Amino acid sequence: MARIIDVAAYIIRQYHAVTGENLDEMKLHKLLYLTQRETIAETGEPAFDEVFEGWKYGPVSRDVRDVYADGKIIVPTKEIPAELQYIVNNVVFEYGLLASLELSELSHKDSSWQNARKGLDPDENGDVPLNLDDIRADAARIRPYDHVWDMYYDEFEDEA
Repeated sequence: MARIIDVAAYIIRQYHAVTGENLDEMKLHKLLYLTQRETIAETGEPAFDEVFEGWKYGPVSRDVRDVYADGKIIVPTKEIPAELQYIVNNVVFEYGLLASLELSELSHKDSSWQNARKGLDPDENGDVPLNLDDIRADAARIRPYDHVWDMYYDEFEDEA
């Protein structure tokens, strides 16, 4: 199993390789959450043990916040396993072009975030961890890469 900071560093590199742009912190946290959800959907196991908290704009990892500065992870990192690289690459391709706020709205649809937000004001960040079983339930509701299929299907329909 990888460490979340290693996955974060890989996401940052891949995002830059695909888009030529630097990754903002909000989008990084959402792509990390989606990586966790998609990994569970694909393999049945989480990509990493670290948790997310239910902040107002979606899941946030304090572990990553503590080591993220100037668009990069500022502590030494290790390579992640090839199987996880494959999933991260797909997450970056599938969701990376969405704006940070679109990813935030997407994460707000998941019960894992909603459950961590119970009892909080909308503008309150909160510090309740997302429950891994809730993320598993969210993962069970999705079929990985449906979002990409929907984009291409809509584009195909427009051309027909």
